[in-house]
Amino acid sequence: MEDNKEPQLNIELDQEVAEGVYSNLAVINHSVSEFIVDFVRILPGVPKAKVKSRIILTPQHAKRLAKALSDNVHKFEQAHGEIKDYEQPPIPLNFGGTTGEA
Repeated sequence: MEDNKEPQLNIELDQEVAEGVYSNLAVINHSVSEFIVDFVRILPGVPKAKVKSRIILTPQHAKRLAKALSDNVHKFEQAHGEIKDYEQPPIPLNFGGTTGEA
């Protein structure tokens, strides 16, 4: 009898990573081979903001992430109602000489 079960992947989450990092802005740039997502925390009245986390993805993983995020937003809205997207004035970014979008 064959066992066609896929092997399970055990994912470890250490305490520091489990606490998470708050971000209220994502700056996204890409090249031919990768997407770079910088998570930034902007504080009111503070003219300087720091990147709190950077994630580098292949284009394929970026597309999977976009689909997974879209699916989860849809599920959230089904359970809790529409997420309001309050228009905010654009933030002029001076980010190491490059520009990006969130």
